[in-house]
Amino acid sequence: MSSSLRRGALAAAAIAFSIASLAACGAGSNAQTLEIKPDNAETSVGDVRIQNATVITQPDLKSKGPAVITATLFNNGRKAQTLDSVVVDGVGKAAALTAADGKKTVTIPAGGSLVLGGKGNASAQLPNSRTAVLDGNAQNITFTFSTTGAVKITAFVVPAESYFKQWGPSEVPAVPTATPTQSASGSVKPSGSATPSGSVSPSGSASGTPAAGASASHKAAGH
Repeated sequence: MSSSLRRGALAAAAIAFSIASLAACGAGSNAQTLEIKPDNAETSVGDVRIQNATVITQPDLKSKGPAVITATLFNNGRKAQTLDSVVVDGVGKAAALTAADGKKTVTIPAGGSLVLGGKGNASAQLPNSRTAVLDGNAQNITFTFSTTGAVKITAFVVPAESYFKQWGPSEVPAVPTATPTQSASGSVKPSGSATPSGSVSPSGSASGTPAAGASASHKAAGH
């Protein structure tokens, strides 16, 4: 195992419990669970706090599907803020943001929190970015909020396996198999059924009839 993958595995183990506890909490940044500083990506700028930021890729290394960014966002201010963009360094496009209700505006309520990633939560989905986002690496991410502005953080990249499967991309392309090719090549049975070509009776009777006619005409000629 490479050093980067070992580092990613250690990071995955370290942040798994923190994501679960904060996602279940949802009680704001003053909750008791937040008194424990997690051993993972977290930062604070102004009224905004970001915790448990993680980039989760497809479980299959050969897959070219999207990746997602997960995080818990806290707004300690008295005014709601919107998450305007999430950009991962090296990826050409910003993440596609979708609120839990399916709308494009992701809002963090005043004095509240919001979870990115996971079923029923808001999402931040990256386009196909296998060459730019590698499992085990640490990626620089910029979250931009309507009032606070840009907040930078460094997060680990992990595949959607084990615990992270429930937080990973909802679009997981099927792994290509050889079944279509085998069925295509195996469909030689119709040509292998040699019944049409093997039934030589029609051609045999046809060839026999002209021969009989020929002998009859020969007799007539001899007559």
